Amino acid sequence: MTDTSNTRSTAEEAPGASAGSPLQRLMRYLPLIAPLLLWSVPCWVLLHTGQHWPLPVALVGTALFALGLVGMPLAMVRGHGRRQRDRAAIIGDTLLGGVWVLFTWSVLLGVLLRLALAVAGVGDGQDRARTVTWAILGVTAVLLGWGYAEARRVPRVRRLDVELPRLGAGLDGTRVALITDTHYGPLDRARWSARVCDTVNTLEADVVCHTGDIADGTADRRRAQAAPLGTVKATRARVYVTGNHEYYSEAQGWVDLMDELGWEPLRNRHLLLERGGDTLVVAGVDDVTAESSGLAGHRAHLDGALQGAAPDLPVLLLAHQPKFIDRAAAHGIDLQLSGHTHGGQIWPFHYLVRLDQPSVAGLSRHGTRTLLYTSRGTGFWGPPFRVFAPSEITLLVLRSPQRSASA
Repeated sequence: MTDTSNTRSTAEEAPGASAGSPLQRLMRYLPLIAPLLLWSVPCWVLLHTGQHWPLPVALVGTALFALGLVGMPLAMVRGHGRRQRDRAAIIGDTLLGGVWVLFTWSVLLGVLLRLALAVAGVGDGQDRARTVTWAILGVTAVLLGWGYAEARRVPRVRRLDVELPRLGAGLDGTRVALITDTHYGPLDRARWSARVCDTVNTLEADVVCHTGDIADGTADRRRAQAAPLGTVKATRARVYVTGNHEYYSEAQGWVDLMDELGWEPLRNRHLLLERGGDTLVVAGVDDVTAESSGLAGHRAHLDGALQGAAPDLPVLLLAHQPKFIDRAAAHGIDLQLSGHTHGGQIWPFHYLVRLDQPSVAGLSRHGTRTLLYTSRGTGFWGPPFRVFAPSEITLLVLRSPQRSASA
């Protein structure tokens, strides 16, 4: 690897930003209405739609939902606010994940199953209502148990070949391993981190990439969980770019720690990968939230990242958020690697993610040349559950059409 670019550039990149995405506008009001909806809808569906539970059951159940409505936001504020109390974060995050699944299936089964039972003529109104209640609770319990196991396991490796038309034959077969969104946090996952790194090392990658959101918390606070990243092996380079969560937790500290662990922070700059007489530009940009963080020198600056690179060379770009793809396509980037979305993490949250991002998971084409690979992420944020959105470690094998034609 050859470093050919400057860490900073004085030129400003046009952000091309609008007044705010639909999701950003929705998020302004979501903290006010979401907890009420998440807790009141299941309470009504499970307890007060014809079940005729004994009065003590109805009162205790309603009180528990009211306690969750008050306690979840308080725990999350205490856990993720200035105090960052890990125990409170675990309680708040777990309640959030649990009530999201309960809300989802209260809506789905509360309508569909009740309708199906009525059409089939099964039981009377009370029997159908109670059947729906037990079905919702059963489905929720199963999904949360399975989702917890999915979140805590070492991700499976997803392998795919990606053909880049401009990639020279000498670089055919270049192996790029991608991890992202490890989100080391309140739940201590140091052992999990070590096992992830061991798995990455079995891939014998030329380049290993981490596309941000290493942790929730400062580098000093999460150092023990991040330390195994120093054991990751690559034949050519280990490269890293910041995610939005670094900018909630002293991003420069994470940049410094990754550098200390032997990773190459690609802060709006690039390296050259040369083999067999051919060259690949491996570039990276800060996350799109960097500039608004107020941290000096941090911003997403693609022109700076490519400064000094020959325009005819193929480019592999690391950018945390998929929505950076518009800028990447405008610059003729060949392949962008991103994370951020977690694949939605808990179904059906991916529908909300799509309001803000052009891709939730997998390989997609943008424009005439540019490909985007969006990882579902290696870890999880907040709720320790993954439901129908499995985590992944990705191995991309870059292919050259010149090699294919000669084979």
